[in-house]
This record gives sequence, structure tokens and C-alpha cells, in this order.
Amino acid sequence: MRRRVPIDVWFEPLVIAVIGVGYVLWYRSTTFTPTEQAALGWDNLQTTILAHIKLTVVATVIVVAVAIPLGIALTRPALKRLEPIAVNVANIGQAAPAVGLLVLFTFWLGTGFRTAIVGLVVYAILPILQNTIVGLRQVDHRTIEASRGIGFSGGRTLVQVELPLAVPVILNGVRTALVILVGTATLSTFIGATSLGTLITTGVTLFLPKLLISGAVLVGLLALTIDWLGRLVELVATPRGIS
Repeated sequence: MRRRVPIDVWFEPLVIAVIGVGYVLWYRSTTFTPTEQAALGWDNLQTTILAHIKLTVVATVIVVAVAIPLGIALTRPALKRLEPIAVNVANIGQAAPAVGLLVLFTFWLGTGFRTAIVGLVVYAILPILQNTIVGLRQVDHRTIEASRGIGFSGGRTLVQVELPLAVPVILNGVRTALVILVGTATLSTFIGATSLGTLITTGVTLFLPKLLISGAVLVGLLALTIDWLGRLVELVATPRGIS
């Protein structure tokens, strides 16, 4: 059976391309001040973009490594009663203002990359944890019972039946967390970690609108690109029977 591709999977890269081309044309036709040239020169800009991506990727890897196994564990009978506690604790991180959370961690860990990663992980853990729990909970119990009835162990049922059926919901949580992290990573500049937020804060502080615009557009493009790539991964990883 042919997989139906949602229209937004084709529309989103068109939006990304239009914004990207528009920014490049604006960049090439604009006259910058020496400060703007220093910040937006390709060498510096490349370093800033890569630092932002590094923050996002490292935080995402840690969040996935923590949230998915924790979500799986909380859906098992032995730990099911702890689910509300774990979700409420994760919700505290999501509910707290991102800047305040990052600043609080500086009192414990100091400033820099490590502190930014810890703050981002705490802030983004809820979507993946919650979606992992929801995805596994929505698997039909009759399907699980059938797999156990043909001799599958609990672990084999989890790996071969429950997780494949829960993949679309889990990946949706991962995609949501990634987009959150791309935006929130801009705030890491306040605690000494390099990111595209450096362009935004410099633009605001020195009243350089072109730096501000560049930082905002590049963050937006990065978020849209990651969201689109996440949709592609969801589409490929979703079992055909439930796509």
C-alpha cells in the first residue's frame, strides 16, 4: 500500500527555501557597520551557527537517552504508580521561565556550555517523557495479550510490538523537544554559552537591528529545518499500517 505523504511535508521546505533565499539576497545587498561585519562575517557566523547546533544536538541526545527509557519504565506495572510524580517533576522544568532556570543553574554549575546543556535538558524533557508514556499506553491491550499468547516474553513484546506501534507518538515528542531546544538555546548567551542568541542580544544591546534580524531569521530557519527533518523521520519510521 502506497504511503500517503502529508502536504505539509512538501510545503515546509518551500517556506524554508523562500525565507533562506530572501535572507541571502538581503544579506548580499545590505551595507553593514564594522561591528555587524565582524559578527556576520562567514567565519564568525559559521562558528555561531555550529555552536547553536551543538547545544541543540547534545541536549537532545541527553534528553532522549533519559526520557524514553524513563517513559518506558513508568509504563511497566512495577513503576506505574510513580508516573504522576515523574511527570509533575518534569512539568516543573517546562513551566519555569527558561531564562530563570538557566540563571539558577549558574549558581550551582557556573556559566558556560555545561550549564546551558543542563538547563536545556531540564526544560525539554517533558514532551518526550509524556509522549513516550502516551504512545505506549495507547497500544491496544489485545495486541499485547496476543503477542504474549504466542510465547513472546515481556521484553520481546515491548521491543517488537509496543515500541513500533508507539513510534509515531514518541517521535512527535522528540520533534517538539527539538524545536523547543532550538528556540531556548538562544537564551544560553545570557550565561556565557555561544549561540545565535549572541547576535540577538548584541543587536538589542548596541541597537544594531541588522544583527537582531539576522539572529532571529537564522533561529527561525534552523527551527523550521529541524521540524521538517523530524516530520520526515516520523514518516519513514511510522509502520505502514498506521500511517
